[in-house]
Amino acid sequence: MEFTPEVKIATDPIYQKISKVMPEIEWSIHAPFIHRINQLKKEKNAIVLAHNYQTPEIYHGIADLAADSLALAIEASKTKADIILMAGVHFMAETSKLMSPEKKVLLPDMNAGCSLSSSITGKDVRLLKEKYPGVPVVSYVNTSAEVKAETDICCTSANAVKIVESLGVKKVIFLPDDYLAKYVASQTNVEIIAWKGICMVHEQFNEKEIHDIRASNPGIKIIAHPECPPDVIKASDFAGSTGGMIKYVEDNQPKKVMMVTECSMSDNIQVENPNIEFIRPCNLCPHMKKITLPKILDCLEKETGEIIMDKKIIEKARIPVERMAAIGR
Repeated sequence: MEFTPEVKIATDPIYQKISKVMPEIEWSIHAPFIHRINQLKKEKNAIVLAHNYQTPEIYHGIADLAADSLALAIEASKTKADIILMAGVHFMAETSKLMSPEKKVLLPDMNAGCSLSSSITGKDVRLLKEKYPGVPVVSYVNTSAEVKAETDICCTSANAVKIVESLGVKKVIFLPDDYLAKYVASQTNVEIIAWKGICMVHEQFNEKEIHDIRASNPGIKIIAHPECPPDVIKASDFAGSTGGMIKYVEDNQPKKVMMVTECSMSDNIQVENPNIEFIRPCNLCPHMKKITLPKILDCLEKETGEIIMDKKIIEKARIPVERMAAIGR
């Protein structure tokens, strides 16, 4: 695709916004795709929902909403668009379908998975429920629809503690992130029965790395995602969801900050906070990075990668997601 004068004029406002995190030569490659995708969205009454881990050209260039998993799920239930394109991973696209079953939901790469989602099956949940009869199941939104269908209520990292405490019980089964389960257990008196799933991005961080960065950057604020190991969270100044991390930066405006999470977050938030110096960790999510502008354009043009789900699964799996959305952050 060509970087024509027309494309340059149409996309220049977007580039001016992200120019500090993207060289002009790179923008000339992305801009034609952004221009055409934004045209197609209008032609097809489509919206693009993008997770906070997407790259700046997607996050700032074509996303109608860029947010954490909770906000994406809520937006999917409210949209008047005919087509929802998920610039995220498979479980996110499934969740959008659960919340808007009458809409056409597209995923640009059906192989964009998640280590957490793939760590547990519906059968695993059924066996856990047999082992712990009567104990409610709280499933992280980072799970398949099959797992959600066996769940009492879902949560995200933004509201996991609130969800667990809302049940008014002494014990819950919490799936599938072991580190998030440990974080929740540290914040509540409810007994947590955990699963041994992990996020392949967040488990790579370690306490020594945090201490070394702090020693090299006096006064830095280090904020971590609850999917990180407990020692990393303990060594950090704040722990929260991707949305919570963004709010922390916006509210506190630290001179220097490190966001202990996926790489692209820092680039995306730098755009809105130009006076803050971001010390960037570089643990990429290989699944998120499967979503690219060329794939998005191809998906939207051909309307491929449609999420097709059994109606019974949709009906069962939607209930715990709606319960989560009703409780909010």
